[in-house]
Amino acid sequence: MEKILYTQKKMDSVKVQVQKLIDIVRQLEQEFPGRHFTLDGHLVGSIGEVMAAYYYGIELYVASAAVHDGEINGRKVQIKISQQDNIVINHEPEYLIVMYLNKSGNVYEVYNGPGKEPWNNAGKRDSHNNRHIMVNKLMELDKNVSGEMRIKPIHMIEKMRREYKNRKGDRK
Repeated sequence: MEKILYTQKKMDSVKVQVQKLIDIVRQLEQEFPGRHFTLDGHLVGSIGEVMAAYYYGIELYVASAAVHDGEINGRKVQIKISQQDNIVINHEPEYLIVMYLNKSGNVYEVYNGPGKEPWNNAGKRDSHNNRHIMVNKLMELDKNVSGEMRIKPIHMIEKMRREYKNRKGDRK
């Protein structure tokens, strides 16, 4: 493994890049009032929420609402997005939409349906009281969701395929 040399020049570069991210966060928060795009765990989650609102017409609740992130046609929906091989769920949602964001910025639908099966297939609670389920398992479960049990997209979103997953070392 290559040793990284930490220099003042690199730290100055980090500061410049973080300032760009902060500017992007400010712009996103202006465009989507009520969403928090902070650079902690909220950033990717809020990206997923606004994308789900676009793709599926979901009306979002206030940020950080318990269990569900929004609803459509009386269905309460939890929205998850990941760049990793798994997602974390804390409660059994009524409906669950899981999307995948790859390093080129493309978003794919991983799972769209009732939350019961993903919840029942998730691992045991970890030390933070979270349960994890693998993206591949969600893709498998999604194949068994009937059309009437899905939340109908209002904009086209491509289904996730294994080859779209981020690989360690990918730059894009």
